[in-house]
Amino acid sequence: MSSDSTTDGSGYRDRWIECTPDALRIRGYYFPWGTKSIPYPAIRSVRRVETSALRGRARIWGTANPRYWASLDPGRPGKQTALLLDLGRFVHPFITPDDPDAVERLLQERSNLGPATGDGEGRGPLV
Repeated sequence: MSSDSTTDGSGYRDRWIECTPDALRIRGYYFPWGTKSIPYPAIRSVRRVETSALRGRARIWGTANPRYWASLDPGRPGKQTALLLDLGRFVHPFITPDDPDAVERLLQERSNLGPATGDGEGRGPLV
């Protein structure tokens, strides 16, 4: 976790991602700097993936794959883990919080998804 992110009993916040009591807020999602707010009940699943040069790490913002949208994160090239959110829509948000463990845990709890399933981290999509 970087020095500018905070986690306490009520939520999480770093430069681009915030878990409020009611919703996940993703800063820099819309052009030019708009914030996307996602109520927790709208999140169907959270999938943890590892990044690589072609699988999101080199993508600071946007996408080359219409199924995924990488929110703005100039620090993404230095991050190894991303979270993919299924909102029941065609496009899945691709986020890289400074502390993916804390955000994943909060999303699981607040979205009533229960414990994560599957075999841990998988390869991320081409983004």
